[in-house]
Amino acid sequence: MSAVTDTYIITRRQLQLLTRVPEVLIFSTIQPIMFVLLFRYVFGGSIQTGQPGGYVQLLMPGIFVQTVAFTLAGTASGLAEDMKKGLIDRFRSLPISQSALVVGRTLGDSLLNIVVLTAMGLTGLLVGWRPSSGIGHVLLGFLFLLGFGYALSWIGAFVGLSAKDFRVVQNVSFLVTFPLTFLSNAFAPTTGMPRVLQYFAEWNPVSTMVAACRELFGLENQFGATAGSFPSEHPLVTSLFYMVLIMAIFVPLSLRKYRKAAG
Repeated sequence: MSAVTDTYIITRRQLQLLTRVPEVLIFSTIQPIMFVLLFRYVFGGSIQTGQPGGYVQLLMPGIFVQTVAFTLAGTASGLAEDMKKGLIDRFRSLPISQSALVVGRTLGDSLLNIVVLTAMGLTGLLVGWRPSSGIGHVLLGFLFLLGFGYALSWIGAFVGLSAKDFRVVQNVSFLVTFPLTFLSNAFAPTTGMPRVLQYFAEWNPVSTMVAACRELFGLENQFGATAGSFPSEHPLVTSLFYMVLIMAIFVPLSLRKYRKAAG
């Protein structure tokens, strides 16, 4: 119970920082909204999807997933900055759970996605996004997105605790997130890619998450080389598997890294 209480306090601290530095919340919300508008009106007329409602229907699940994927970079940068400021040494002097700082940090960063996804969803509705499934399926899709962002935040925690310099953390974070998001089905069908890239793109955790959201939002998925494979037939189950796998690997790695850094 003490560990739960400590984690709650750290999570609340993380959220209170948003009221003290509102620019973080503002720019975290503006950037994905800009992506929605740019992709909707720059690429909307040049990419034919075959989806009822046009490109925006294909785009929104991809933009949602890309946005929560950047939770990785936010957590990594935040922890690296905390380490540089000596925050870990200060927390070491307090009688709190050793894991509370990292768990609270990942929870706080992931909860920020609620505000960001809400703003993006409203923007999507304004530019023509219309999910055709029921409200229950749409809400489940957003829960999946929050879970995916939380899982990726643990990769960010490990990166942030491992790197010695803030700039290195930023570069590593983008080297992880950009290939995953752009070598995927998030913004365009993978059928136009070389066959080797299709296999990577369609087994990519980002692609399965996008496919899962499209399924929950009532859209059809398009698969190329891996059509008929398990991820193409069961994107929801595959996405859950990826989330569990990521956390099973990076939660213990991050906690151990934190204990070493604080030792």
